[in-house]
Amino acid sequence: MPLIQLETSCDLSDRNKRESVAKALSRLAAEGTGKPEQYVMASVQDKATMTMAGETGPCALVTVKGIGGLSKSVNQTLTGRICQMLEEELAIPTDRIYVTFQELAGTHWGWDRHTFA
Repeated sequence: MPLIQLETSCDLSDRNKRESVAKALSRLAAEGTGKPEQYVMASVQDKATMTMAGETGPCALVTVKGIGGLSKSVNQTLTGRICQMLEEELAIPTDRIYVTFQELAGTHWGWDRHTFA
């Protein structure tokens, strides 16, 4: 049930690169939240028109949503790991990456014809 979404100004036209980044995000979300990866969804949207600090160039917004599993320490650790991966894989400077977290109630998350609560 964790969802991790990447929106970036980078061009990920190479399908293998896009899939590699999506899989890395999925793994990081599972490891970071302690949730089974079978319930993680990862989404990558590239070539977005974005600015950071008023400037164009490589930047990213990562959104992490989940039911339980998010906390101050988890969010801090995930932020570090996500930023490191994006810097290594996409050459995005870590000061040009925002990571946001949102905890949702199980009643507000549906899957397989039902909500989680």
